[in-house]
Amino acid sequence: MNVLRKSILIGFTVLGMAAAQAQDTAPPAGRHGAAVNKEQMQAKMAEMFAKRQARMHELLKLTTQQESAWATYQAAIAPAATGGTLPDRAAIAKMSAPDRMAKMLDLSKQHQARMEAHLAALTTFYGQLTAEQKAIFDDHSMGGAHGGHAGPRGGWHGHRD
Repeated sequence: MNVLRKSILIGFTVLGMAAAQAQDTAPPAGRHGAAVNKEQMQAKMAEMFAKRQARMHELLKLTTQQESAWATYQAAIAPAATGGTLPDRAAIAKMSAPDRMAKMLDLSKQHQARMEAHLAALTTFYGQLTAEQKAIFDDHSMGGAHGGHAGPRGGWHGHRD
């Protein structure tokens, strides 16, 4: 009986030490358990955007006449330096339900206005491309066979159908 108690006590001690060690070595958890630093994340996203755009530029083999249209398009679609317009969670939590809904609706309208500006820039640039370049652009841009934003759950923008 005494041996059983000692074994159980040793087992709990080992489990407790392992749990304490795991807490000491784990990174601070953010969304999806990853360590999150807003500035680092924005820098990483900007770097990924630049790489995608450089790859697209390389694939399109733009003429000198198309380069100015490309530059205008890039300036119009460049991600905002602020990284988004999400409000402070603490401030949102203090709002009433109708105020929260109004805030979300306002943010949605801002997002739609940015998308409309992107569409206008895309339409203007796309009109400058040859048929072959359009096929490449279609294939390698958002939603195309080689482009897009398939997330961890798959699908366009990470959403399932």
